[in-house]
Amino acid sequence: MRGNIIQVEEKVSLIKGLPLSLQHLFAMFGASILVPTLFRIDPAIVLLMNGIGTLIYLVLCKGKAPAFLGSSFAFLSPVFVVLGADQAMWGANYSYALGGFIASGLIFCAVAVIIGRFGPGWIGVVLPPATMGPIVALIGLELAGVAANMAGFMPDAQGGYDTKAIAVSMFTLMVVVFGSVLFRGFLAVIPVLVGIAAGYLAAVVLGMVDFGMVTSASVLSLPTIYTPKFDLNVILIVIPASLVVISEHIGHLVVTGRIIGRELTRDPGLHRSLLGDGISTTLSGFMGSVPVTTYGENIGVMAITRVYSVWVIGGAAVLSIALAFVGVLSAFIRSIPAPVMGGVCILLFGVIAASGIRMLVETRVDYSKSSNLILTAVVLIVGLSGAAVSIGTVQLKGMALGTVAGMALSLVFHILNRAGLTNQPVEIEG
Repeated sequence: MRGNIIQVEEKVSLIKGLPLSLQHLFAMFGASILVPTLFRIDPAIVLLMNGIGTLIYLVLCKGKAPAFLGSSFAFLSPVFVVLGADQAMWGANYSYALGGFIASGLIFCAVAVIIGRFGPGWIGVVLPPATMGPIVALIGLELAGVAANMAGFMPDAQGGYDTKAIAVSMFTLMVVVFGSVLFRGFLAVIPVLVGIAAGYLAAVVLGMVDFGMVTSASVLSLPTIYTPKFDLNVILIVIPASLVVISEHIGHLVVTGRIIGRELTRDPGLHRSLLGDGISTTLSGFMGSVPVTTYGENIGVMAITRVYSVWVIGGAAVLSIALAFVGVLSAFIRSIPAPVMGGVCILLFGVIAASGIRMLVETRVDYSKSSNLILTAVVLIVGLSGAAVSIGTVQLKGMALGTVAGMALSLVFHILNRAGLTNQPVEIEG
């Protein structure tokens, strides 16, 4: 230990390590559990695979890159498309989404191999900031209708509205909104969890909670494993999100390296880091869990605490695995009414969309250059227009189509720029 810093390879005592590991567990818990809660699957399998995936990642990175792998939000939009409007079919449709997760994990692995051979510069060619920003924004914007429906703002078949659902969702939203700006101390870190708890209590008061599954749950139980199914059309809907995760992963590794003062993209290397993400995501898909990604929440914990030890991260992963076998917790999470999550998602999906705009701001995209303006405009309009392109039995639309259009146009602009045919230089990353 140097000063107040606990370095990457340093071990800590159990007395000190346990609270430090719990801190990382709490940091990822709310966001990571939110994803399976939205999909209405057993959150225990996600906690299990997040923990296992993190341990795989740490081993593949030779214990040199401290990172916790949690549930990826990039896949929310395409998965909701796959699940469909009829929630009664979500269980069956989720199996096909798993096939898309597995394919995405294999894409991560393939990109890792390519980066190991040729370096990461080519990613900035097909996904410059002017393209990536609006793609990320589309993830949240496409989900606006889902959030409104969960919150009770969409009329039923008779044109009526569920006033109880609206009341609970709005109460939940207000707690999260004002908690985010008013809470202090530890509460300031978990306004979403506080909002969910408050919304749950409001739903209990209004008689909207079924306690049957909680009272009948065992204290300890095995996580539910879901079997993947494969459909090419579904896979093509899901895999564009993997491009977002790859870009996000690179950014996280660079930021983590800056925090700990090491060049992680070189040692252990971006290819090892991304391969760890890919193998973990592929394994998660086969077990019925959601794709994983390095978590900004845990990067933030390291920045604040200056504790970088992979042993602490590994401890958090072990705790996540242990928590997966607490059956009562899983049943309680699944008993949360949809309007509670709807209230949270109104803000959450908006934040995802705003993060795309933030990417444009932080990378200082110059919109006085026509190429940047065109890339962002095409991705947004293609993604939001409802346009669809069918190739045989395969249909591309929404974020998937916007991503393909943006990547193709970015590549064309780059080729024209290299040929000296453009009147303005095309900006790329890397």
